[in-house]
Amino acid sequence: MPRAVAINVGANTNAPGVRGPIYPDGSFEFVPIPEEAPTSEPVPTYADLNLDTEVPADAIDSPVHLDPEFAEYPECESYTYGDPYGVKARPLLDLREGDYALFYATLTTRGTPEREWIAPDWGAYLVGQFRLARDPVDAEEYRDLPDDERARFRSNAHVKREEFDAAVLLRGDDGESGLYETAVPLSSPEKGSEANRVVTDLSSDSGKGPWWRRPMKFDATATEEVLELAKK
Repeated sequence: MPRAVAINVGANTNAPGVRGPIYPDGSFEFVPIPEEAPTSEPVPTYADLNLDTEVPADAIDSPVHLDPEFAEYPECESYTYGDPYGVKARPLLDLREGDYALFYATLTTRGTPEREWIAPDWGAYLVGQFRLARDPVDAEEYRDLPDDERARFRSNAHVKREEFDAAVLLRGDDGESGLYETAVPLSSPEKGSEANRVVTDLSSDSGKGPWWRRPMKFDATATEEVLELAKK
């Protein structure tokens, strides 16, 4: 049975200075972080994404780091994810083909919630998933891949950088990967910084301290339950 690792992604109050919104019905808008490294080819800006989110004026023309890449998202073509940081790369490299990478983001509450599980002000929510189409690839393996296999990652943001820097690369299956239509809460309905049972009971994380920044592991039984929550 598949396992999962959940990784924090997306815009925050530091970069670019605003979080994506969660709307009263539980739908949301995913907002990527800015691209901080030189790229070997032009990449889209926040203006190109035509977002509902009001991005700070000094960031609107900044290039974006489209990672994770969801095929259905503006300016994307596939399901890929890369990360240069060991704290995220290590648990992801333990996954295998058929396992899941889950992506969560901190989102700002917009309007008066209609769903009782939406946290006031802000909260952490699962926003999408990859069902891995192949085993994760580390930096050394990527450089040794045949050209046709490397081409499957060509649209990833780390591959587009002048200096490839990903410690792990993931590719999601087209049929079982994507952004969710409705977010799955990780925060309690009382306070965004307070973890709910998905974190404290199902994941490897204690829910103490800044849990919303850390990778979370889910065993096979917990993964099955989380995936059911994502279908509701």
